[in-house]
Amino acid sequence: MLDTLPQDPFILVSYVNTLLRDRYSSLEELCAELGINCTELESRLRAIGKQYNAFFNRFY
Repeated sequence: MLDTLPQDPFILVSYVNTLLRDRYSSLEELCAELGINCTELESRLRAIGKQYNAFFNRFY
């Protein structure tokens, strides 16, 4: 259900990083809670050069 998230990829990365910082300890936890596909989310953000870093729990 990525349709419920911001569609602009730059706003999306900011939104996801905020959620990861404030509410979720991992990308998997965020995806499970929101009912979204992690692979699809990572793919959308990879398209703008962002990659998830599990150690820092954020997209860079």
